[in-house]
Amino acid sequence: MWLSAGEVTFRVREVNGEYHLSAHGSTYKSYDWFFKVRDKYDTYVDKKTLLPRVSIRDVQEGKYRLYDEVSFDRGMSKATSLRGKTKDVATTTDYTVNPCVHDILSIVYYARNLDFKNMKAGQNFPINIFIDKEEWPLKVSYQGKEENKKIKGMGRFNTVKFSPEVIEGYVFKKDARMTIWATDDENRMPLMIESPVSVGSVKIVLKNYKNLRYPMKAKVGEDDGLEEEE
Repeated sequence: MWLSAGEVTFRVREVNGEYHLSAHGSTYKSYDWFFKVRDKYDTYVDKKTLLPRVSIRDVQEGKYRLYDEVSFDRGMSKATSLRGKTKDVATTTDYTVNPCVHDILSIVYYARNLDFKNMKAGQNFPINIFIDKEEWPLKVSYQGKEENKKIKGMGRFNTVKFSPEVIEGYVFKKDARMTIWATDDENRMPLMIESPVSVGSVKIVLKNYKNLRYPMKAKVGEDDGLEEEE
């Protein structure tokens, strides 16, 4: 049985010649007594490369607090992190990184802009992410297409399916794999994400969308109310 516990809102805005990517999420108030989440991710990326210039993570997860503002110097292969429980007590540290490293939010939009037409199911492509004071060389496995995929409350869609590696630790177990279904059109809009976590599993399902860059061509039907086969 799946229980709805919170919401995340993703936005893209154009600001001073860059894209401002944001993902702000919170648990519903009825779940705050159990595990309160108020997470804010904000990233400013180059419009052509989608590489981040500044990445800001301001999170509250239960008793855990973190403010981490990372500035990237591509020419110097350097990331400068202003990190602490809050911005007021944060300290600065420099790290050497790959010039093409992403953050956790920019990699989502980078992956959406890849050309899957010439990829075969099972093919991998590399990604580098800087998070929590480390650079992680990970990979994403393209799983092929899945047609007529039901997304609860949204309808049925033709989708592309891929599975990124995740970082073992507090949230994810060793060898855990996340699965993402996105629209099989130019938008490649994420429709559903499933992932095992340290305390069970989570499912993220698209609730609504607006102001897409391209026409929605992947939707092939309405929600018929029938349950999907496992």
